[in-house]
Formats: sequence, C-alpha cells, structure tokens
Amino acid sequence: MAGRGKVLITRPMTKAVEARAREIFDVEIRQSTAVMSEAEMIASLSAYDVVVPTLGDAYGAAVFAAVPEPRCKLLANFGVGYNHLDVAAAAKAGIAVTNTPGAVTDATADIALTLMLMSARRAGEGERLVRSGDWQGWHPTQMLGLHMTGKRLGILGLGRIGDAIARRAHFGFGMEIAYVARSDKATDYPARRAESLLAMAAEVDMLVVAVPGGAETRHLVNAEVLAAMRPHAHLINIARGEVVEEEALIAALQLGQIAGAGLDVYEFEPQVPEALRALDNVTLLPHLGTATEEVRSLMGHMALDNVLACLEGRALPNPV
Repeated sequence: MAGRGKVLITRPMTKAVEARAREIFDVEIRQSTAVMSEAEMIASLSAYDVVVPTLGDAYGAAVFAAVPEPRCKLLANFGVGYNHLDVAAAAKAGIAVTNTPGAVTDATADIALTLMLMSARRAGEGERLVRSGDWQGWHPTQMLGLHMTGKRLGILGLGRIGDAIARRAHFGFGMEIAYVARSDKATDYPARRAESLLAMAAEVDMLVVAVPGGAETRHLVNAEVLAAMRPHAHLINIARGEVVEEEALIAALQLGQIAGAGLDVYEFEPQVPEALRALDNVTLLPHLGTATEEVRSLMGHMALDNVLACLEGRALPNPV
C-alpha cells in the first residue's frame, strides 16, 4: 500500500505508529528528537505531500512565505495543541491543519491530579529530602502541606481536559469546582462559573490552567492574578507554558505569595530558568501530560488517519 503519498514525520514515534506509517505511506521519519530548524521546515513544504509536525515545530508565516507553491497539502499535527502552527498562514498557502483531540484528555487530566497532589503534599520536596540522606525521621510538624480533599478548585478553561480534571477532583476528592470559560458549561457535577479569573483566583485553594496556548491566552495568569491568590493556594499548569507569566510566577513563589506550583509546561520550553529549578515549593515535570504508550500510539494513529484522508481526497477527521 506504500506510495499513496510522500510523508514526513518530524519525530520518532511508537513502534506501532511507525510500523503503520511505513506500511501505507512513502514515509520518512526524522530521527532527531529536537525541534525542526526553519530551513528544515521550509524544505519540508516542497519535498512532501504531508508533514506530521509536533510541539515546537514552529511553522510560522515566514516559513510559508518562503515557499510560494508548496507541495505539502496538510500539516497533520501530532498533539491537540497547535499554537506552534500559524493556521491562518497555512490556509493562505493552501495547506490544511489537523490535530489529535480527545486522545490526550484523560492522560493530561491524570497528570494534573498528579501535580495537584505533589504540590499540595510537598511530594517532590519530600523525595529530594529522602534522597539527600538528610531526613531525620517522622515528627508531628514535618513538611505540613495542604489537605486537598474538600477544598475549592478553580479551573481556567473547562474544555475536554478541564472537565476531566474537574470530574476527578469532585468525585475523587470532594472538591468544590469553580471555572472560567467563555460560556456556561453543562456538567454532571456541581460547578459554578466565576465572574472573572481574578475573582476566582482570590477564592480558590488550587488554580489549574487548562486553556489552549496562543496569542489570546499568553500571560493570562500574570502578576495580578498571582497576587490575588491566597498564600496557601497552589497553581497548576498542564496547558501551555506561555499562559503563565513565568517571571511573575518565580517572584510569587520566592516571596511566598502562593504556597506552591506544579508545572508540566514552561514558557520557553525546554529552557527552565535556574531560579525556578532552585525553588523547593515548585514541582517540575518534563511535559509528561500524554506520556504513556497507549496515548502516544492513539495520537499517532489519529494523525495518520488525517494523513490518509488527505491523500485519498476524503474529508479530514480532525481539522482545526
């Protein structure tokens, strides 16, 4: 079945996804795990019918402008977030964009709960203490954290992932749910739409960021929002790094304006400032949101389904 089209996959994938891609396409799988250079991206638009990019492959307006008549007809993004792709510029160049929604929801929500618990209960700090060899043993006031059960949770963005986080938090931990979104959401758990992000930040014990990245949400959580949070509260970000103003977060953590933070994403990923790494009151994960074999394979197969539909002239399953 090879020969349906020439396809570039920009990063190594799971064995199952790579095997399927090789079976049905004339495919090149880039072996580097680094983001693509601008030169590579420009070349890809001329050399391939479809490109499967992923996080960090910044196909911006300049890349499309450099190829007036691209061979490429589709960027089949591996991932639900596509703020690294200039969709408007792609459309102007005659290139469609798809993503992989749904596949990432539960795994990303699980990581949110992981970070919530780790930050609230100071788990990262505790593990570092044990590994250091300096732990002196249990005592009644050692490393007291936040009891998460029954607390108030604020969710910034109640889409698929935000809803999955809220359900886990409410049904698993009895948390009260507030949210900020563009419209009222129908839920199967009690949830209150807050008047504003500032109002919500001021009243919750935990604030979870679950909105897409992009210009509209950049620095949505800024110094003003962090200052509104209560001193015992925690900030969790599993969305996109640039939604949180990293410099302001570092200052808030250093000054004790908030009790802690749990991050799976960073504003200038993969660069993480030394000032952030030096803090004990922040849990740092290396973008593990979808890092399971099942989920990454499902994402890959969804991307390949979009590729196949494009090359066969069918409607794209997941256009953005």
